[in-house]
Amino acid sequence: MSFDEISTMFETESSKLVTLINVTRKPELTIHEIIETYYQIMNVSSMITMLKQQDSKQSDALLEKFTITEAIISEFNSDIHPQIIQKLEKSIQDTTSYLQSENTQKSPEQIQSDVKLYDELREKMSTKEFVGQYGKELSND
Repeated sequence: MSFDEISTMFETESSKLVTLINVTRKPELTIHEIIETYYQIMNVSSMITMLKQQDSKQSDALLEKFTITEAIISEFNSDIHPQIIQKLEKSIQDTTSYLQSENTQKSPEQIQSDVKLYDELREKMSTKEFVGQYGKELSND
């Protein structure tokens, strides 16, 4: 891939990142939205690092785009990331409390619903672990 192709891809991927970060501002996020956003942040951050190493070919416009994108990622890291962690923790706690509630006489429908809740709980816990690892990487930088 040429530098120009990579630069064009960076433009596309950073635009996608802005769209995804805007989605994370809504009150309720799906697991898919959370994971997609974090992967996109990591992808774009890697692209910036790689393109910065090719410093002889960078234009002022591209450098400015790096700065803007890094500021967007930084804002996400300081504002939105902690909120996502809190929402995941609360959702996990609420689901766990519900599943642990004493209700020994469950209908087949309730049992089926609980099975789905256990699956959702596993997804949430896995996503929380993934998001937590991202946060640990932030503290190591």
